[in-house]
Amino acid sequence: MLFRALLLTLLLALPARAETRLLLFEQPGCIWCERWQAEVGHLYHRTPEGRAAPLVRVRLGQQPDGIKIAPPPHFTPTFVLAADGRELGRIEGYPGEAFFWALLGQMLAAGG
Repeated sequence: MLFRALLLTLLLALPARAETRLLLFEQPGCIWCERWQAEVGHLYHRTPEGRAAPLVRVRLGQQPDGIKIAPPPHFTPTFVLAADGRELGRIEGYPGEAFFWALLGQMLAAGG
């Protein structure tokens, strides 16, 4: 918990990028997408991470406008951190809340 608090402090100190987004590639019936929504998604927009990288939902198989995603996601959920039209990093799958926050924090600190 202390690590997360320190990481969030660091994230808030970083200059904001207007075009940073967290793309969530999902599909109907995805139980891991539903689990993420229940554990994280309902509050994501209220977190420092959610303010730094607002969530954009994308249906699996679609390409988001103006962002180069390569290779295209094949699993759901896949989370792609993107800024200025390019992919900065991704998380494939959802192994749990703690793992998600840790990986997202690392991606934001490295490139977001």
